[in-house]
Amino acid sequence: MTTIDLTAIEAFTLDRTVKGMPGDLSPLALKDIGKRGWNVLREDLPLPLAVMRESAIAHNSEWMRRYLKATGADIAPHGKTTMSPQLFSRQVTDGAWAITIGSVEQLQVARQFGFQRLLLANQPVGAKSQRYVVEELKRDKDFDFYCFVDSVDLVRQLSQVARDGKLDRPLQVIIEGGFVGGRTGCRTHEEALAVARAVKAAAPYLSLRGVGGYEGLLRRPSPDESAKAVDDFLTHLLDIALGCDREDLFGAGDVLLTAGGTVFYDLVTRHFSKAKMSRPFRVVLRCGCYLTHDSASYVTHFEQLRARNSWVDDLGPGPQAALEVWAYVQSRPEAGKVLLTVGRRDISFDSAMPTPLKWIRPAKGATAADLRPIGPDHVVTGLNDQHCHLQIPETSPLAVGDMVAFGISHPCTTFDKWQVICVVDDDYNVVSAIRTFF
Repeated sequence: MTTIDLTAIEAFTLDRTVKGMPGDLSPLALKDIGKRGWNVLREDLPLPLAVMRESAIAHNSEWMRRYLKATGADIAPHGKTTMSPQLFSRQVTDGAWAITIGSVEQLQVARQFGFQRLLLANQPVGAKSQRYVVEELKRDKDFDFYCFVDSVDLVRQLSQVARDGKLDRPLQVIIEGGFVGGRTGCRTHEEALAVARAVKAAAPYLSLRGVGGYEGLLRRPSPDESAKAVDDFLTHLLDIALGCDREDLFGAGDVLLTAGGTVFYDLVTRHFSKAKMSRPFRVVLRCGCYLTHDSASYVTHFEQLRARNSWVDDLGPGPQAALEVWAYVQSRPEAGKVLLTVGRRDISFDSAMPTPLKWIRPAKGATAADLRPIGPDHVVTGLNDQHCHLQIPETSPLAVGDMVAFGISHPCTTFDKWQVICVVDDDYNVVSAIRTFF
């Protein structure tokens, strides 16, 4: 039996070649980083520097636990957001039903550190990847694996690989429903039922365990229009599940109804929880960004969620931004502009430009009490590889050497720029660190 083992990560050697580490650092085990007494505000670490605030992570984790308890849903958070086994482990400890991954490469990382229940919200294609899955299922009888399928061709390929590999238990698959113009997934009810029947015919090598999809791309001009499009798509998924139920196409175990990125998971729980199935089912959300939240897009999306569900205010204050990237002001070449030491190589820009949050002028004895907010009149207008262009009012106090903290939009593409991210307390003392595997 495989169990979660993070020993290799804890022993990972930090030195000056690791982004964010000081140039005078003697080799240091990652698990010992909190013993160094480093403080971000005292300039103990070079900038740019990505950090996560421990208090915000703990708050967000607790908030999601309350939400899941109130709705009866389960969560399989999408691991692609952080690709950090340390955070996967924290989520499992918090009660995550599984960890979702988006590729077989990510599956290999999760298996390397002993994660047992994994949901591949994608199609496993290619002989090497398919054989890896089968061999891993054979090697570890406790490995509980699920993957998406959306075509009869893929069903035939997977059943053949399982047969050739002499797999002695079924590979568990989930029919993926899709929509026109979207990503993968069966576009029509008839197509999905044809795939489900092919899975049933492939027994004992395959077993149909549920229906799923991804609704996050259904963005329309207004929140109400987006919600309507998502509801229509969820009806499509539920119709597929009910059709499979009527034809007795599901294998043994609870039927999995799974969707829910970090934008519309409330609609998923509301829709799926009312399913009129003839057998037990489990609603599984896959939101990955709840743990870190952000300072831009997810703030807006959460306010829309609150507007749709006034009862969530009973759960207490909503999610907080946990992820920040710090940089220095390196030049003020114009009265209304500064350049900072952070760029496309360091911070997200695919969803929205970074948001300047607060600043501090380094000084002996500086503490978090010396942090000052930055107003909305300071706006990031562009990023180069290593530079941030910040438009400022001519009266801005920012000067060369000042430290600025940026919030981000869409955590995924900040995580993948950092091999190691420091975790800090509210005084910006470094208390630990996580490693990513992108």
